[in-house]
Amino acid sequence: MDDKHVHDKHCGHKHHGHGHDEHGEHEHGLVEVTIELEDEHIPALDAVAAELTRDLKQPWDRGAVVRLALSEFFSRRGMIT
Repeated sequence: MDDKHVHDKHCGHKHHGHGHDEHGEHEHGLVEVTIELEDEHIPALDAVAAELTRDLKQPWDRGAVVRLALSEFFSRRGMIT
């Protein structure tokens, strides 16, 4: 798997965190997708995930940070609440 992809599964992949219960089943209506990002986004995602993990004392991964960013983006536009 290329690091330019956010691929967030509980078992068998290197990024673990929000959105999965202990059995690997998805919570909160999550749908698995693969996205391509700019190279420069990867270190930024990792930095924010590390900050949130440290500050909130729970694990955050790239996928969780992307979900947070998208939630804010769509919320500002009134598309979600």
